[in-house]
Amino acid sequence: MAVIFRPDPDNPQPRVVTRRCPVCEWVGIVVVGSQDEEDCPQCHAPTAIEVPAAGTKNPHAAALGRLGGVRGGKARAEALSAKRRKEIARNAALARWRKR
Repeated sequence: MAVIFRPDPDNPQPRVVTRRCPVCEWVGIVVVGSQDEEDCPQCHAPTAIEVPAAGTKNPHAAALGRLGGVRGGKARAEALSAKRRKEIARNAALARWRKR
């Protein structure tokens, strides 16, 4: 998959889109600032923006979230004082007992 960067002077806020060529089936990630038609770099036919399927996640964002989740509890426990950890544990136990 190719990555193409074309700066747009009219729109300083670029965005990343996936484009597909209906003629030669080329698929590429293009960084553009406008909705203008882009030509396929292989056959020069007009390409169309591929809309991501509903419910798909950005794999890079998911990896970053997983990294924070893996480190989160341990890093938080190390940062808290013993007194604060004890207070949090006591409140959690009370909340559990209130439910019963």
